[in-house]
Amino acid sequence: MMTEIVHVPLGDRAYDVHIGPDLLARSGALIAPLLRRPRVAVITDANVARLHLDRLRAGLSAAGITMEALVLPPGEGTKSWPHLTTCVEWLLAQQVERKDMVVALGGGVIGDLVGFAAAILRRGVRFVQLPTSLLAQVDSSVGGKTGINSTHGKNLIGAFHQPSLVLADTSVLASLPPRDFLAGYGEVVKYGLLGDDTFFQWLEANASSAAAGDMAARIHAVTRSVQMKAEIVARDETEEGDRALLNLGHTFCHALESATGYSDRLLHGEGVAIGCALAFELSSRLGLCPQEDPSRLRAHLRAMGMKTDLSDIPGDLPDAAGLIALMAQDKKVSDGKLTFILARGIGQAFITRDVPHDALHRLLTEALASRP
Repeated sequence: MMTEIVHVPLGDRAYDVHIGPDLLARSGALIAPLLRRPRVAVITDANVARLHLDRLRAGLSAAGITMEALVLPPGEGTKSWPHLTTCVEWLLAQQVERKDMVVALGGGVIGDLVGFAAAILRRGVRFVQLPTSLLAQVDSSVGGKTGINSTHGKNLIGAFHQPSLVLADTSVLASLPPRDFLAGYGEVVKYGLLGDDTFFQWLEANASSAAAGDMAARIHAVTRSVQMKAEIVARDETEEGDRALLNLGHTFCHALESATGYSDRLLHGEGVAIGCALAFELSSRLGLCPQEDPSRLRAHLRAMGMKTDLSDIPGDLPDAAGLIALMAQDKKVSDGKLTFILARGIGQAFITRDVPHDALHRLLTEALASRP
């Protein structure tokens, strides 16, 4: 089965994203051309290490590359100052130099954390992303956003630091629990909604095959997502404009994640899916898109067995005013105004700061009222 390659065109910081099966086994051959000396420092988490670290070691040693590995605890709590310190001090102890390569093997947490450690180590060392979750393959591993969380919110501390290479091994997706695969799918469906209605139609027809393990469907879903992200990042690397389109669903999502304590009650991609449904519902109520669009989106998410509405989140949630207050904590607030990504239809998202407060309040009040 063919590997797809998506080029991220950022001048002297351009890089390729390889997407396909068994890339861990070929990692040595793909990483070797980037190395000045045949060794890498790998940072991963305990869950990923158990499943995939030996295969990476074998893939590297096939090309004569040795590796040292640091294994961190899994979970969102790892994106923190203490673990950042652990990473940086370990990399210095490994005598990683500016010409060396750091490898992030894991999901979004590891990718964000290790990328940030690489950004600040010796004022910037190169790194490779080996994303092991669907969410990381289609979103966080591409585009150079790195960072950790603060008590004030997610991803408030970080840097733009592009990887030198991304290897999205679609074979490793087979080891994901179904809930994690579907959470990642929340970010995949976002790409169709924000800029490609043809892709959304393809997903309506093929996403259930991808979820069931169809490798060709998985490769296409990841590739098209990465292509769209690469195009947007190339236009707007540091989120001055268009890159904010990638935040479709995220203003709602971040408030819901905060309300649920960044816990297993709501995974990030689940929050994105619910957030996209809310953004389309709001767009429809404001007369921007037809009422069929939010209905069609919800029907697709339900057909995939995904969380779709606020009623799908277990436990207590704040009231509408409380959720709006949490939205105001978002780092994309500008001059105190909330930024929303709304849509004129499926595949036609746009950025606005002009959402009437009463429409937002009414939407959330009604969505909360439907909860059991």
